[in-house]
Amino acid sequence: MSDAYGFYTDTTVCIGCKACQVACHQWNELPAELEQQPTEHSPGQTRPMTGNSYDNTGSFSDVNWRHVKFIEKSEIPAMGTTAASVSHSPQDPNRDNLQWLMMSDVCKHCVNAPCLEVCPTGAIIRTEFDSVYIQEPVCNGCRNCVGACPFGVIHMGGTANEGEGTAKKCTLCYDRMQHGLTPACAQACPTESIQFGKITDLKVRAEQRVKDLHDLGFPQAQLYGADTKILGGLNSFYLLMDQPEVYGLPSNPKLPSRAVIPSTFLSMGSALLVALGGLFAFRKKRMEEFAADPTAKER
Repeated sequence: MSDAYGFYTDTTVCIGCKACQVACHQWNELPAELEQQPTEHSPGQTRPMTGNSYDNTGSFSDVNWRHVKFIEKSEIPAMGTTAASVSHSPQDPNRDNLQWLMMSDVCKHCVNAPCLEVCPTGAIIRTEFDSVYIQEPVCNGCRNCVGACPFGVIHMGGTANEGEGTAKKCTLCYDRMQHGLTPACAQACPTESIQFGKITDLKVRAEQRVKDLHDLGFPQAQLYGADTKILGGLNSFYLLMDQPEVYGLPSNPKLPSRAVIPSTFLSMGSALLVALGGLFAFRKKRMEEFAADPTAKER
């Protein structure tokens, strides 16, 4: 779609401030994620810091539609190498040359969205902005979309939020976009790590940024999801400074229907063969009985 809108996230200028997460929570009126659910005797307990990084949310959830990842590296990669080759663990007392890789992650609003393909009720739609949107009143809570999403974005409501039993994720601030406003996260980003606009314009900007980084001696800089190789393209794509797996992104996600449909027909075929085999065996037995006693009537 030529008028598709989305995000281009330049991870090289992300400072991990979480302004995007806060803005997402505020605009969408999402409550804090609770480690301990409230009871009649307790108001609940908010989630503490993990102790291993500055990430106190850990992942997406029904109330965390954006997640700032903190990837700690104990050495800065030499030019032409990747951080994935570093062997030092964060607990190694001899580590040095620390490096943070930070990325604000969100729904990718895939061009070929697995969640949309497996939704049986039509609750998941593609908007006029080419974003992927969940109509919560239409959701039947089947969880097909949860398993289909290769990025772990979609979660079911009810763990810490209202709307138990419905799927939840980033809406690309559909309500703001309908009034010509920038999504809250991109509006709040102080370094312009999260950039919003037409996908065609963002790709031109991103490709130039990669070229500039290569010229500066960072050949590992690469775009993720800007082309059509990943699910037909991502309307939320990234500039990475290492391999996608380092950031927790799958290198080659698949559409579930490509595997589900053939396996379904295989199962149906197997069941049909079993049924036909049983029918033939029964028929053979009755014919043998009739041959032994021609006066007998088939029952």
